Amino acid sequence: MRREGKADSMSTARDQQLADAFVSLADTLVADFDVLDFLGMLTERAVELLGVDAAGVILSDQRGGWRPAAGSSEHATLVEVFAAQTEQGPCLDCVRTGTSVSSTDLAEEHDRWPEFGPAAVSAGFRSACALPMRLRDEVIGALTLLNTAPVPVDESAIALGQALADVATIGILQQRTIRQHDLVSEQLQATLHHRTVVEQAKGVLAEVGGVDMHVAFLTLRHYARSHRLRLSDVAHEVAAGALNADALFAAPTDSPRP
Repeated sequence: MRREGKADSMSTARDQQLADAFVSLADTLVADFDVLDFLGMLTERAVELLGVDAAGVILSDQRGGWRPAAGSSEHATLVEVFAAQTEQGPCLDCVRTGTSVSSTDLAEEHDRWPEFGPAAVSAGFRSACALPMRLRDEVIGALTLLNTAPVPVDESAIALGQALADVATIGILQQRTIRQHDLVSEQLQATLHHRTVVEQAKGVLAEVGGVDMHVAFLTLRHYARSHRLRLSDVAHEVAAGALNADALFAAPTDSPRP
């Protein structure tokens, strides 16, 4: 009975996590909606709920290219892997075909992805599954799931991951429905610009605080959330020197929340 009670409790907790994730991803119709933070949340929830080691998103730059927009971690190796995927790999194949693309062992993908495979393995990842972020015929990006072991992503996890990606896609495309497609495209381009500014701000914080890029990002995001500010706005101020980097490290906090 005690084991059954524990199992029921774990099941209830997971159900609550799932409900919270879908509610958060559906809650995009707000005035201060921040796409960058939204996509970061998507990748973090994917890792929490799907049993994978890392996740990331690439988005269309609306000019025929693809660029990294968010990752479940800001560690340099993971950032580099997702940057490489904009040129070659399961993520790029996924957005081109609009269907999921996977590999159970990236070390064996020399012919398929001669550059991406070795890069991913060198970063510590052995398997991948990319899921399209699409609504009908429009593909705006892809969510990629990575594992450090050469094992396939579980089919139930793929189904749930696709559901998360679908909800996120609908949220992004409908967030400014009345502005129509041209302004949605403008927003996606702005998101990618903000990502560049975040990279600049991370560099400033890493140098000032003597921390790695992941801790720099967590510090940046924690400051934005605790002060109810947009992540992109805080990053811009740090990068421009309008906000002293030391102030972010001095802000009261138990620890930046991953």
